[in-house]
Amino acid sequence: MPESHPAPLRSLKFLGTAGARFAVSTQIRHSGGVVWRLGDFTIWVDPGPGALVRALSSRPKIDPSRVDALVVTHRHLDHSGDATAVVEAMTRGGFARRGTLLAPRDALEEEPVVFRYAQKFVDRRLVLSEGSRHELAPGVVLETPLAHDHGVETYGYRLATDGLVAGHVIDTFWMDALPAAYAGVDLLLVNTTRAKGRDRRYLHLGADDAEALIAAIRPRLAVLTHLGMQLPPLAAQAAAQAISARTGVATVAARDGWLLDLDQLPVSGGAAGGPG
Repeated sequence: MPESHPAPLRSLKFLGTAGARFAVSTQIRHSGGVVWRLGDFTIWVDPGPGALVRALSSRPKIDPSRVDALVVTHRHLDHSGDATAVVEAMTRGGFARRGTLLAPRDALEEEPVVFRYAQKFVDRRLVLSEGSRHELAPGVVLETPLAHDHGVETYGYRLATDGLVAGHVIDTFWMDALPAAYAGVDLLLVNTTRAKGRDRRYLHLGADDAEALIAAIRPRLAVLTHLGMQLPPLAAQAAAQAISARTGVATVAARDGWLLDLDQLPVSGGAAGGPG
């Protein structure tokens, strides 16, 4: 029989690494978002189309009824397509009022990405805004330091828990304020949708922008995710390896289904292996 390994107490599951419309519509990469497991507390961020299926088929399986918080960073389909389905699942169809829903105001009110009837199923509905700070559980704090430049109300986040600070730079055009907003994190996720950034027709970061962020912030580990059609797996891996070599910061490209043990991050910047 294969050797079994206990699930890490703190982990990050990449249910999907697809970035933007074409990667999502072709499902060349999945679009399930990411799931943080912090001891007994679970946070699901940006469940795009197919997220519920990816959770139920993942190994180890993610039980949506045990998710404690849902974060939707903005009201684009690739980040919110399954948001109502996740709320239905985490509240057992509304019969178990529980959990927290966090999203920008325009995603809750102007163009609701969680249907209004389902918003009533959660125990808490919190609004993300620039500079907002929310304690989701004892010792688990989510902050949105900066409004991003992405056409609709959009926020990246910093997530702090015992001895660990993570930052996730969600979709945005380059902003000079980004390095300071996410400074000091141990783990940095960068939504890296294009090979080259700084084109205002596409309000997304490129691998060159990701490198600038990583070089400035110098986390223990940097992860490229939310990858578009310009960054298929081999190209994304090559981009991450090049960033590692040039910055000296351990950098990897996420892949669908990857489970990252948050208690096994590199001590400091350096060469990194790919996702296991």
